[in-house]
Amino acid sequence: MDLSYTDEEKAFRDEVRGFLAEKLPKEISDKIRAGRNIGKDGYEWWHATLNARGWLNFNWPKEFGGAEWNAIQRHIFEEECAAAYAPRIVPFGLSMLGPVLQKFGSKAQQDYFLPRILNGEHWWCQGYSEPGAGSDLASLKTRAVRDGDHYVVNGQKTWTTLAQYANWIFCLVRTDPEAKAQEGISFLLIDMNTPGIEVRPIVLLDGTPEVNEVFFDDVRVPVENLVGEENKGWTYAKYLLTHERTNIAGVGFSQAGLDMVKRIARIETANGRPLIENPHFAARLARVEIDLMAMATTNMRIISKAAAGQAPGVESSMLKVKGTIIRQEINDLARRAVGPYAMPFASEAVAGDNDPIGPDYAAPVAAQYFNNRKLSIFGGSNEIQRGIIAKVKMGG
Repeated sequence: MDLSYTDEEKAFRDEVRGFLAEKLPKEISDKIRAGRNIGKDGYEWWHATLNARGWLNFNWPKEFGGAEWNAIQRHIFEEECAAAYAPRIVPFGLSMLGPVLQKFGSKAQQDYFLPRILNGEHWWCQGYSEPGAGSDLASLKTRAVRDGDHYVVNGQKTWTTLAQYANWIFCLVRTDPEAKAQEGISFLLIDMNTPGIEVRPIVLLDGTPEVNEVFFDDVRVPVENLVGEENKGWTYAKYLLTHERTNIAGVGFSQAGLDMVKRIARIETANGRPLIENPHFAARLARVEIDLMAMATTNMRIISKAAAGQAPGVESSMLKVKGTIIRQEINDLARRAVGPYAMPFASEAVAGDNDPIGPDYAAPVAAQYFNNRKLSIFGGSNEIQRGIIAKVKMGG
């Protein structure tokens, strides 16, 4: 792979930087930099801003109105957005459900749901994990029983990110309890305003209700909201998970985090000298930077395969494992770099209700360290991903 940028790619980077300089308010980027919550309005504003520019659906093919960027363009855009501390793009509709509907959905589903993902009318969340089915997702228990032209859904989902904002949820449900675990699962699209749905927040270590429990009590879902064939949902779920795991790698977030660690290490001191000159700290910093460069190359290769119509395979598992290890190492380096300022942790500061303790760069360090312990667990734990890699690559 040629890692040098062409003149066209350099011009595209300049275009992205110009857009961010013009459209991204300082008050929003300052909140992101400080690790503060921008709320539903902030996410929706950024969604609409990117959609107006035609840059929201950059990973969609042109036949569905997408920009169909190549791997380098995607990498540049994500890197520049992270460097500018732009809000993240909420992935559930755009990067997860969208590709599933484009490949497996009916024409009616594509015509109805895809435009509403783009215009922000539908905010999606992901109904996969359950109290007894996380990495072992095929053991899920939520049931959907056919009743005329509806399915009746009963059960519980958990760790449902941003469900408090969502008005639609895509769910894996068991439609054939007698079939083998993976063969009795279907993929349903459910309106969150349907009677019988209850959302309960789960407050995390950083004091925010980022995830939720979602309960279904005799929820009636029209049959036309079934994606693909009944009992074939596991196929669609696996396709979606390859896209999710690629996104979890977070190359842009890692690069921005690494840049912040370098900034902190130039300011903080150890034995009277800048921390960045400490041999032990500098060695850890160099090691993670080398790993990040290698992962960025792998990420572009996998994105290129996806853009060519090939679903990412075991490579997405490799990227998920390495990407989460890198992000957690960067979080740990930041925590160590700020020293005692990482010890006090006030959730009110993350929520934006109080001033931070210590220098401004110390404010989000503890919250990010605690919250990102989840990275190696969700989307299929790293232990499970290593098992997948071993089975596929080594015939285990």
